[in-house]
Amino acid sequence: MTVEGERSLDGEGPVPIGRPELVDRADLYGAGGSIGRMSPPARSPRIEIPRWVQLVGLPLLLVFAWVVASAAAHVVFLFIVASLIALLLDTPVRGLQRLHIPRPVAVAFVYLSFVAALVLVIASVATVAVSQTKTAASRFNDYFTHPHPPTGQTSADRDVDRLQRWLDSHHLRSIHVQKPGHRLVRQIRQRDVGKYTHRIVNFVEGAAISIGKTLFSIVLVLVMSIYMLLGLPKLRRSVDRRFPPRIGEHSLVLRIEHALASYVRGQAALSLIIGLSAGVGLWAFGATGLLPQGQRYALLFGGWVAITEIIPYLGPWLGAIPPFLYALVVHPVSAVWVALLFLVIHQAEGHVVVPQVMGNALRLHPLLVIFGLAAGAEIYGLPGALLALPLLASGRAVWEFFVDRIVLEPWSGTEVEPLAGVELVEPPPAAGVGK
Repeated sequence: MTVEGERSLDGEGPVPIGRPELVDRADLYGAGGSIGRMSPPARSPRIEIPRWVQLVGLPLLLVFAWVVASAAAHVVFLFIVASLIALLLDTPVRGLQRLHIPRPVAVAFVYLSFVAALVLVIASVATVAVSQTKTAASRFNDYFTHPHPPTGQTSADRDVDRLQRWLDSHHLRSIHVQKPGHRLVRQIRQRDVGKYTHRIVNFVEGAAISIGKTLFSIVLVLVMSIYMLLGLPKLRRSVDRRFPPRIGEHSLVLRIEHALASYVRGQAALSLIIGLSAGVGLWAFGATGLLPQGQRYALLFGGWVAITEIIPYLGPWLGAIPPFLYALVVHPVSAVWVALLFLVIHQAEGHVVVPQVMGNALRLHPLLVIFGLAAGAEIYGLPGALLALPLLASGRAVWEFFVDRIVLEPWSGTEVEPLAGVELVEPPPAAGVGK
């Protein structure tokens, strides 16, 4: 493996090797911004990979990495998650360091704030979900079982009669839904709706407990990432010594951090826009009577849509299922309005929101994004799909940094690089020539 080092423009000496923070730039390039004893490097060092490594070493390395990753998939997954968290939190840690706060103190403060915010968000969402699910389950039970005086009919029976009257008034008398509808209501009532709604409530409460257990696992991942975050400055200095960034560009670690931060900002903006649109639309339907009691559950459904938006491709459809089912139970016509609302939201998301928000954040071709999501889901299921986009963003940053720093030795012919500063002079004519 051949290493091509840095060159100076005037060729007066090699570039000093050592810790970057111990090298005075004024000593290298001269004070006052003018060129002193040494000019800045013309280009960064490059690594040339020999042909035998390309033929044997790289394939063996890829096979070995795949075998290890397959045997220890869960450990590799936790390591990747911890690495991404450490790179994301390094930006606020460096911001606190600019305020002359020691790095260990800054790391402790950022992690405590992050964990506290995470616990608060999960606890709030779980509390609202359990509370409103109990309310919805009670309403669902009353819809089929609670009789209204003086007829003694339930709300479900009344809606069946209303639907039949609407069909009769619109010249659709041939469609008979009254008797089959009442029969279906009786069957649902005889099967003890309250028992099933109680099971739903228990499921939601169990899910809240599972979220708490998952939170404990997340804390374990954060502990792993703390050690990574504390060692990032040393890693950054090591990479910068080997591959110093050019004038005006960021180092490799900072490039990855900026790519991940751009992804997080884009995803947060996308979730906020789609969740807010769904919540406001459902609230408006409830206020205008298109979706009975829709304003009471708009916050719950809007939050659910914002959370599921994190899941690529499947998220928008998963977010629409709970409000659609609720509208279908409350009134069939309301389900049509809810379906139209989410259809409009999804069209706006695919043609306006995503290209403007996530397109600028990732800077990746759509086919590469689709392949990454499919590969992540195939390798590690849903968690793999969730990590696909941030890993692709990080990979793009690494590729852009090393694309002209690592070259492959050519397989045919040789490339002769001209020597700098050598001028070809035509030899003088021999004596007697031309006479």
